[in-house]
Amino acid sequence: MPFTELSAEPCCRRRDFATAAIHAGYSPVDDGLDAVVPPIFASAAFDLETAARGDRLSSGIEEGFAYSRVANPTVDILERRIAALEGGTNAVAVGSGMAAVSFALLGAAEGGGRLVAPTNLYGASVDAMASFFPHFGVRTDFVKNINDPAEVEAAIGPDTRAVFAESIANPSTEPTDVRRLADIAHRHGIPLIVDNTVPTPALFRPIEHGADVVVHSTTKGICGHGNAVGGVIVDSGRFDWSDAARFPHLSEPELVVSPSPEQPWDSFVSAHGPHDAYIRRIRTKYVRTFGAVLSPFNAYLQLVGLETLDVRTRQEVRSATAVAQWLLTNPHVTQANYSGLALAERVGHAATPADDIVRRDFPDGVGTILSFEVEGGRDVVDRILDGVEVFTYVPNIGDVRSMIVDPARITHREVHPDHRAANGVTDTLIRLSIGLESPADLIADLSQAFEHAYR
Repeated sequence: MPFTELSAEPCCRRRDFATAAIHAGYSPVDDGLDAVVPPIFASAAFDLETAARGDRLSSGIEEGFAYSRVANPTVDILERRIAALEGGTNAVAVGSGMAAVSFALLGAAEGGGRLVAPTNLYGASVDAMASFFPHFGVRTDFVKNINDPAEVEAAIGPDTRAVFAESIANPSTEPTDVRRLADIAHRHGIPLIVDNTVPTPALFRPIEHGADVVVHSTTKGICGHGNAVGGVIVDSGRFDWSDAARFPHLSEPELVVSPSPEQPWDSFVSAHGPHDAYIRRIRTKYVRTFGAVLSPFNAYLQLVGLETLDVRTRQEVRSATAVAQWLLTNPHVTQANYSGLALAERVGHAATPADDIVRRDFPDGVGTILSFEVEGGRDVVDRILDGVEVFTYVPNIGDVRSMIVDPARITHREVHPDHRAANGVTDTLIRLSIGLESPADLIADLSQAFEHAYR
């Protein structure tokens, strides 16, 4: 059955996370005709069986599978599993990470609301909020430091609908103090939405720290093999969305959630309750009508990727730390950005305010990306990019293959130069995503690329 609500209790402590990543949300007997591995349900539609049942399914009185643009059994298993790993009660999987970010933010602020967010986000997220969402009446108040309570408080107004941040910023790896940010948001009656793509739930679970909604690009670490695009929105099930003045779209009567046109129409709040209205609207209005559907085959690949997430992440974090420490010794590196160095035993980086957040909230690491600036100009960056042999030059992260990219021209190309400069995305910044290759080979590859660049 789709839309299964899971326990809101944190179920994925470090000692059993790996088990949940393999087994949560799926029963071979109940869901898969005894198949040990979740099957791929490659069916666009499902038999409604009887006219009466078809009417119940269409009206939402009965839950089940009717059409894969709304729900599919393979996708449903992925949704249940990720919801369990993040400690949420419900999840909606979609066709890409940006679909997840866009749906999550517009779903809170549609109809003319405002958002509060930092500028040190993934480039497409900044572009969406700065130049695209305003065409839909949704505007964003950007802050320079999401960990500055006074700055965040000053940005929140009566029409603010949500605060948005990344748990670990891309590409700076700056951590967000999610607990403090959640307290601020809740004091103003608004939710905190957190993009947890970089650390994944293997390293950090924002809901346990007070976040209300979590989004992922499942293309990245969750899938882990660079072979399937997807995204997911996870609801904590704790936020009360019944404030009709702040979230009018959730309290307005809607035929789509009403038993019949002849009866008084329900709203998402009245039909599904104040804590489930938001995620139900995401599925019914955004996924069903905008159609950014995750295919069952991609859901299957992401389920397979989840099975090794725990062990992959631990190894990749160790390797990322080794590479970051090597970068600190390179005379051509003017700055190395990897907040996970706060956990390293031997390190030469200067202490920062972020170190306390990392040690408290990210004891197992901050993820597998890091960035660094080099002396020289664009020509040096180009020679490093062209000189690597083990690293692959691609705009992706979280793969088992290590990757290298120049954010200013690729992942953050569409971000306004002022925002890029404020967050250190310069023409000489290089981002790495560390995979499962030998860290010695990765360091040797970077070393020979630097020799090539500065020869």
